[in-house]
Amino acid sequence: MMTGGVRKKSGISKLLVIFLLFFACAIVALLVRGNGSSVVEVAVMPRMVSVSFWDAPPSPTARAPSGNAIVPATSSTEGAARTYAEDSSWDIQWESVVRILSSSVNNGTAGSGIARVGLLNFNSSEVERWTSTLPAADVRAVRLAPAADAVTWEALYPKWIDEDSNRSSCPSLPDPDLRTYDLVAVKLPCHRQRWSRDVRRLHLQLSAAKLALHSSSSSSSAGMVLILSESECLPVPNLFPCKHLLARHAHAWLYRPDATYLRQRLNLPVGSCQVAVQPSPRPSPSASATPGAGRISSRQAYATVLHSADAYVCGAIALAQSIRQSGSTRDLVALVDAPNVGAEQRAALAAAGWHVRPAPRIRNPHAARGAYNEWNYSKFRLWQLTDYDKVVFLDADLLVLRSMDFLFEEAFELSATVNSGARFNSGVMVLEPCNCTFDLLMSGIHDIDSYNGGDQGYLNEVFTWWHRLPRRVNLLKYAWADGDRAALARTVSAEPAEVHAVHYLGIKPWLCYRDYDCNWDVAALRRFASDEAHARWWAVHDRIEPAELRDRFCALTASQMATLEQLRREAVATANATDGHSNRTITDPRRLFVRPGPGRDSN
Repeated sequence: MMTGGVRKKSGISKLLVIFLLFFACAIVALLVRGNGSSVVEVAVMPRMVSVSFWDAPPSPTARAPSGNAIVPATSSTEGAARTYAEDSSWDIQWESVVRILSSSVNNGTAGSGIARVGLLNFNSSEVERWTSTLPAADVRAVRLAPAADAVTWEALYPKWIDEDSNRSSCPSLPDPDLRTYDLVAVKLPCHRQRWSRDVRRLHLQLSAAKLALHSSSSSSSAGMVLILSESECLPVPNLFPCKHLLARHAHAWLYRPDATYLRQRLNLPVGSCQVAVQPSPRPSPSASATPGAGRISSRQAYATVLHSADAYVCGAIALAQSIRQSGSTRDLVALVDAPNVGAEQRAALAAAGWHVRPAPRIRNPHAARGAYNEWNYSKFRLWQLTDYDKVVFLDADLLVLRSMDFLFEEAFELSATVNSGARFNSGVMVLEPCNCTFDLLMSGIHDIDSYNGGDQGYLNEVFTWWHRLPRRVNLLKYAWADGDRAALARTVSAEPAEVHAVHYLGIKPWLCYRDYDCNWDVAALRRFASDEAHARWWAVHDRIEPAELRDRFCALTASQMATLEQLRREAVATANATDGHSNRTITDPRRLFVRPGPGRDSN
């Protein structure tokens, strides 16, 4: 009896213990279900790793190597922010990942090894693969809420913003959960039709840059970034430049970014929805042209490019003189295709102030023979000016009215003024020379489509993340309506000058009679006509020194003069002369001194 009683009590005790355990588990489950953001500490020797129940649980087959916890990138909690992982469906080439990481560890670029890895935009099965690939590392998926649906590329790059008051602002993109990592890996979506203007793609790269900067181990070096992207879709070249590239294999790009470089870029607006450089105040009437304030660097230069015949030599001479008249002392570099710009013209450019450098021209493979855009890919040679850290490129048909030196200190690659919508005008660009960027540009000339068939369209496809300069830096001589024309007239004739540079679209001033802007004589070009801008260019022309430069290289050829006379006759015959310009008596003294020459070229 005693034995049976003991056994009966023992059985009851076991049932009671099981019941209490079951009840305790139920209580815990209810508490967890009631608060999706509860955090429990999971003991994973030799350390404690926080795992949030906000994230979905690992798949049944997931296993965490010793010392690691998997935090999947997807979410199953109702109302939780979805991640970008849903947008990536292509398969990772894991052999490329292993090869590129192994080579970096072996050659010492990864320091003492990769102990902490942050993953952006990987699904749970891919996270599992990462943990098995790096079994000794702490591998974590980084939480990143996606951009709001209202944040479109058009919102980041609007057609118009209020530059004068600078009240326009950019929409915000969520920041990643910042932790310190030795390596940040990001998998980028690649939709080939619009891959370069994909908000998700940009957001993920900006987030990777923020994580790398947060993980910087010194003032100069940031954490490593591994970008996985299909070969047709390049990383943003002015956020992750090739000069910071450690290694590349197939679709894997491994970078060691410079911390200062990243900090400067991440301080820029996320798009052209704000000006990246604040509009400079209008000068007072007593202001005079003085050299640009601040540090003068010997590794900063203005540059222009001449690749065909000599029709733009006069424009380049006037441009150099206008830069000097604005007070700048920066170097002036002219990249010239010597076989097509003669020795006498090159000497004239040097006399005007340019350091003339030979630059074999680059043919646009998509252009027709003899077309205007046949050789304008020559502009890519600017990235070979590697003895300069920063270059401000100016087309030879620009005129500088106020110092532009502030761009060297305040603007970064690639900064430009808006052309239309999401695209910039390549007539003024701030760039940072690097031979590998030149190689990058050259590698795509057969594959990348240019929307306008020229260098501007091509560069807009490569540098889709560009930074807006104020319109006054590159004022396009362009007017659709009489109201626009009146505003343009007031702006370009203001004293002291309100704008930094005027861009002479259409027929160039030195190819017209100085009496009036000959764009008036061509119906399709009348929107480029401005007598005030025309007079402004000739005012600079008259101050060119030595005087023989303007007298010889800005003279008209016989063929140019014949063209002007033909345009005047056609304007009268087709009733395009209602403005009265083509009925004027020409007083331009160049009619008496016709120079020999090849005439107008295709530049």
